[in-house]
Amino acid sequence: DCRQYTNRSCEECLKNVTCLWCASSRRCMEYPVQRILPPADLCELRSARWGVCWVNFEALIIAMSVVGGTFLIMLGVCCCCCCCKKKSKKQVSGGSLPDKDDERAAREREKRRVRQEERRAEMKSRHDEIRRKYGTV
Repeated sequence: DCRQYTNRSCEECLKNVTCLWCASSRRCMEYPVQRILPPADLCELRSARWGVCWVNFEALIIAMSVVGGTFLIMLGVCCCCCCCKKKSKKQVSGGSLPDKDDERAAREREKRRVRQEERRAEMKSRHDEIRRKYGTV
């Protein structure tokens, strides 16, 4: 029974994992397992100790909230990075549905290639005419 450790020390009380130590009243009691946190009328969170004497429930809740929040933020950042990476890979590899910018860029490249071919043919014919005119052919 946990009550036998009342008015002793926290360490003696918490040797039994089912016990809860209340530092303000120096009471040792059964941990209320039907509730996650001990109710305030039983013991305040800043005075309640369970498992180890050097951590109270208030600090434990704050620490776990910070760790959990940090984990969730990191998870969200990783998901965003993965989504962005997948999206950029689809654009580079020519994904199944090219968007309007990709189509426009492809049309512009094709137009430039055709114009360059026309200019080459025109320059070749000019050079050929000059060679014929001066008899270098």
